[in-house]
Amino acid sequence: MQIVMPIFFIAIALVALYYGAEWLVDGGSGIALRLKISPMVIGLTLVACATSAPELTVSLDSAWQGLDGMALGNVIGSNICNIALILGLTALVKPIAVNFSIFRLEMPLMLLATVLLAALTYFCGGVSRLPAMAMLTLLGAYMWWNVHQARRGKEPADASQEVEVPRKLRPAWQYLLLALAGLVFLVGGGKLFVAGAVELARLMHVSETVIGLTIVAVGTSLPELATSLVAALKGEQDLAIGNVVGSNVFNILCIVGLTAAIRPLKAMDITLVDLATMLAATFLLPPMMLTDRKISRPEGALLLLIYVGYLVVLVKAATGA
Repeated sequence: MQIVMPIFFIAIALVALYYGAEWLVDGGSGIALRLKISPMVIGLTLVACATSAPELTVSLDSAWQGLDGMALGNVIGSNICNIALILGLTALVKPIAVNFSIFRLEMPLMLLATVLLAALTYFCGGVSRLPAMAMLTLLGAYMWWNVHQARRGKEPADASQEVEVPRKLRPAWQYLLLALAGLVFLVGGGKLFVAGAVELARLMHVSETVIGLTIVAVGTSLPELATSLVAALKGEQDLAIGNVVGSNVFNILCIVGLTAAIRPLKAMDITLVDLATMLAATFLLPPMMLTDRKISRPEGALLLLIYVGYLVVLVKAATGA
C-alpha cells in the first residue's frame, strides 16, 4: 500500500503537466502575436523561464537541506534530459525545423554556460559565490539583449519559420491569464511528480544524487517535454527548440547561479560520466540542427539512444552491477 499514493501523485501530476503545457504554449504564442514579438524570443525567455521553475524550486529546496548532490544533479540531469530525451522524443514524433537566428546568441551562450558549469564542477569541486554572481550577471545581460531585440521589432532570420497570424486575436490579458494558468499547473504538476517519484526512489533505496540526476531531473523536465511536444505538434517549431535551449541556459545561469549565490554548492557524487554526457549532448546539438535545417527522426533516435545509454550506466553504478 505504501507504493499506491506516490503513483497516484505521479498520475495527477502528468495530467496537470499536459494541460499546463497546452495553456502555456497557447498563451505564449498569443502574447507573441499581440506584442508582435517573434515566437523564438517568447520561447527563449517567457516559456523557458516558466518551464524551468520546477528545477529552480527543487534546487533551492535541496540546497537549503544540504543536498548539494541533488541540487547540482538536478540541473545537470535536466540539461541532459532536455536535449537527449526531450528533443530526441519530439524529433521522433515530428522532425523539428530550425530557425537559424538561434545561432546568433542563444546557442553559443548555451555552449559557454555548459562548459563553465562542467569546468567548475570538475576542477573546482562545485560552484562558489563569485562564479555564481558572474552567472547571474551573464543572465541579466542575456535577458536585456532579448528584450532589447524584441522592442526593436527584429524578425527571425528564417522567414519560413514565421507563424501565421489568426484572423481574430483575443485580448492580450486573456493570453496572459492563460499563460499564467499554464505556469501554475506546470509548477504544481512538476512538484507533485517529484514528490511521488522521490518517495518511490527512496523506497527502492536509491542515493540522493542518483535521484537528482534521474528521477528528479526527468520530473522537473516534464514541463519542457510536454511544452516541446505540444508546440511541435501545433507547428510552433520556434517554441519547441527555443524552449529547450532557453531552459538549458536558465538552468545553469539562473538556477545554479541563484542557488550557489545563496549557498555555495559542492559537487557531491557528480561523476565524469555525468559531465561528459552533458557536454556530448550539448555539443552534438548544433551539427544536428545545421544538417538539412532540422532535427530529423534518425537524429532524434540517436539522442534518445544517448539518454538510454546514460541511464543504463547510472543504474549499473547505483546497483554495483
